Amino acid sequence: MDKFRRSLLLAPLALTATAAAAQTAAPDTAKVVPGWPAPTATIDLWPKGVAGQVHPDMKEVVEETSTDPAIKFRRVQGISKPRMAVFPAANPTGGAMLIIPGGGFWWNYFDHEGYALADYLNQHGITCFVLFYRLANDGWDNKADVATIDAQRAMRLIRKHAAQYKLDPKRVGVIGFSAGGFITASLATRHAQALYTPVDDADALDARPSLAAPIYPVQSLDPAIAYDGTAPSLFGGPATAEQIARYAPDHNIDARTPPVFLTHAEDDTTVPVANTTVFRDALKAKGITVETHLFARGGHGFGMKHDLDQPYHIWPQLFVNFARSQGLMG
Repeated sequence: MDKFRRSLLLAPLALTATAAAAQTAAPDTAKVVPGWPAPTATIDLWPKGVAGQVHPDMKEVVEETSTDPAIKFRRVQGISKPRMAVFPAANPTGGAMLIIPGGGFWWNYFDHEGYALADYLNQHGITCFVLFYRLANDGWDNKADVATIDAQRAMRLIRKHAAQYKLDPKRVGVIGFSAGGFITASLATRHAQALYTPVDDADALDARPSLAAPIYPVQSLDPAIAYDGTAPSLFGGPATAEQIARYAPDHNIDARTPPVFLTHAEDDTTVPVANTTVFRDALKAKGITVETHLFARGGHGFGMKHDLDQPYHIWPQLFVNFARSQGLMG
């Protein structure tokens, strides 16, 4: 039994509940496995709902992709009620992380790229919020922006709830995987862009993360190195020069881009490692603090799998060290 499995089987069960009667429950709450990380609450992003849904009858679909009964690798699509699953730290340091799972803009893999990381970071005093965001391929009028809009709103709502969860609103970071890494990098570089009409007082708060960690991220829109599903998912075809300039994170770095932590496997055949190295070089060119860890093996999507025979299993501790150095824990 590897370290990942042991930590999950021994972790205390947190009963899933909603933050208030009006909040939408996290997906698949009826199938919580004893010992598996589970949120204590949820926070809806948009209390009056969202516009622009192409398929009004869209339903959430949850699939289990693991064949091991002791391990869960669930994924969900059809998210029409974007929300955050809340994982409060038992001994909070005041730091918080917004966690954005990946899934190629088709799915949200919320276990090994969401709940398991939240459970791990909770042990370091970091309260976590796992984002169930709108997926470009579910069909939205503004599909290139909807996930970044949800991420902006999520950051503002975390800050609005800072007192409730014993958080310092100045110490809220973001971490995301693969396509979620694109959203993470987009939030880090486009946090100040007015992408939606404010709906309440939370939207007066800052969406800038205190640090960002795109993990094996979809990032570039350069056809030579881009994940081949990015442009079709976001734009319906090849990206134009104007779309690259507007949406590619490496084209939108400025002085307010926060410190960045990056990790990727050199043998990733789904999202080329150049997505990370190009972003790293662009950050360095703008004088932004960046820490980069590249592993020889690991492929794509290793998340919190923690295979002890693979060096990549140490990346969460490397991230915690970086987060501490950047003041996330106070």
